[in-house]
Amino acid sequence: MTAPKPLARFLPDEQATNRLGEDLAIALRPGDVVALHGDLGTGKTTLARAIIRALADDPTLDVPSPTFTLAQTYALRIPAHHFDLYRLSGAEELEELGLAEAIVEGIAFVEWPERALDAFKTAIRVTLRERGEGREVEIAAPDEAHARIARSLAIREFLDASGHAGAKRTFLLGDASVRAYETITTTHGERLILMDAPERHDEPIVHDGLPYSRIARLAQSVAAFVGVAKGLRAAGFAAPHIHALDLDRGLLLIEHLGEEHFVATGGAPIPERYLAAARLLAALHERTWPDHFPVAEGIDYSPPPYDRAALGIETELLLDWYLPHVKGRAANQAERQVFGRLWAALFARLEASEQSLVLRDFHSPNIIWREEERGLARLGLVDVQDAVFGPGAYDLASLALDARADIPEALERAVVDAYCDARRAPSFDRTAFEEAYAITAAQRNTKLLGIFVRLARRDGKPGYLHHLPRIRAYLRRVLAHPALEELRAFYGEHGFLEDEAG
Repeated sequence: MTAPKPLARFLPDEQATNRLGEDLAIALRPGDVVALHGDLGTGKTTLARAIIRALADDPTLDVPSPTFTLAQTYALRIPAHHFDLYRLSGAEELEELGLAEAIVEGIAFVEWPERALDAFKTAIRVTLRERGEGREVEIAAPDEAHARIARSLAIREFLDASGHAGAKRTFLLGDASVRAYETITTTHGERLILMDAPERHDEPIVHDGLPYSRIARLAQSVAAFVGVAKGLRAAGFAAPHIHALDLDRGLLLIEHLGEEHFVATGGAPIPERYLAAARLLAALHERTWPDHFPVAEGIDYSPPPYDRAALGIETELLLDWYLPHVKGRAANQAERQVFGRLWAALFARLEASEQSLVLRDFHSPNIIWREEERGLARLGLVDVQDAVFGPGAYDLASLALDARADIPEALERAVVDAYCDARRAPSFDRTAFEEAYAITAAQRNTKLLGIFVRLARRDGKPGYLHHLPRIRAYLRRVLAHPALEELRAFYGEHGFLEDEAG
């Protein structure tokens, strides 16, 4: 297989070096080794320092050359280890320096890798050469790392083309999907958000020739976010304004709606905010929404239906991932048939419930509290790309049984009451709504048990397992509704509602 073509950049000054440091810091991952090649004075330590400072989000961090200490370690977002092998007498001394241990959960920057060249055959190779008053940089890397770095450099090009040359990039978060986010600080001090969401492709097929994301009606490209955000803003809701977009590359530069978390420090729910969010949902469900939203010139986006196929494949995650996790075995065919029959009957009832635009993940991580604003603008909506048309009760269930916060039953009922009290349409039927709320709450929390185990087992994110006791408690609560009697019996028989021992 042909190695990818090395990436080349010219660094005319220190500012350019710092920007490349930011670009590489965004791209690097635990386990990466960056081998810095170049003669004395070509800027190896300067570039390593720029990357480490970007990882620390601290431009003043003291990052001395490790020439005499041989190694320096920094406890950052990703632990960083800076090695200088100039005084290394032999490759066997690498073991004493702890290089292998350093990259288990961190990144290693190695100056003078030539002293033990065989140890760095699969490293990211960064070569610096003097050129006039500046430096030429050439980056060669294995395929996967090369793709990450090339993507980060493309984001820099996108920012430059959007009128933000010289902007500062800071890692914000990577969510539970394919998306990643950065905080962008312009040269004028304005803060924006960069959404990095390449179009989905090459996903494994699960049913009927389709991958999970298509059956579950998940957004396939950033066009979904743009369309839904524009539609919500046009209706008076506080979704982010789109400052710049590259639909082909899956890049958006959007409004920064603020940093005030929806929950208190430590994750405790703030009742006032949950009640305000419930009233916002009531306003959203009172509207009649168009079936498509404008994205760009000649491009519209139509949110898909939250249909039986989507609802069903989400519930099946319980059998596919959660059952093996807690029972150590796969579901048999008879169990799958009963499970499918029970949910099919419930989905039929949902189809008769009130339908609306459903934001789908309407809970604390995706709502920004904006104290200085009033009305609908007080709640910033930042995760809207997976919106669908379906049972409106789903979003209230997502809010009132927040997967990331412990919601007492009294607050849950207060949230439901606030929503129902704010509904004005004569056709609103609270009894029918309460049934749809119970069914969607059961569906969502069933899905979450499976998703959180999948994130832990498949995607290497074990922190999600800490949410399982909360989700089981929510399920025990909502399955008390009479419409869910058979499902409650099935879940009880299979131990889905029991907390794990230990």
